Amino acid sequence: MTNLVIPTHFMDLLTTKKTFLHLATLMSDGSPQVTPVWFEYDGTYIIVNSALGRTKDKNMRRDERVAMSIQDPDNPYRYLQIRGKVVQITTDAADDSIDRLSKKYTGQELYAGRRAGEVRVIYKIQPLRVNTMG
Repeated sequence: MTNLVIPTHFMDLLTTKKTFLHLATLMSDGSPQVTPVWFEYDGTYIIVNSALGRTKDKNMRRDERVAMSIQDPDNPYRYLQIRGKVVQITTDAADDSIDRLSKKYTGQELYAGRRAGEVRVIYKIQPLRVNTMG
């Protein structure tokens, strides 16, 4: 799947604006769990970084289905909703990824929230369905 599913006039929410992604995963009982997260977009995949063992980590390992929304910080009535699936989970380059995200979101070169012994994880999400408003 390519980025063609995402309308061109909403690409700014993925590429140029500093937006948060609300990531919905499924708990083991089927109930939804939503977390606002930092993210990157590589032109094909939405890339999220978390830590091994967190709730969203466990949920995405168990069930690849996710839903996401990104709201325009300049117009709350303009948003992008994406349903997709996690196609890759890896620890490779995850520390570099969280540092890039830290630079994007906080201006700090290194992620300040690291905990001792924490293992960072990257999740590549393939967009499958897109809805927009605004």
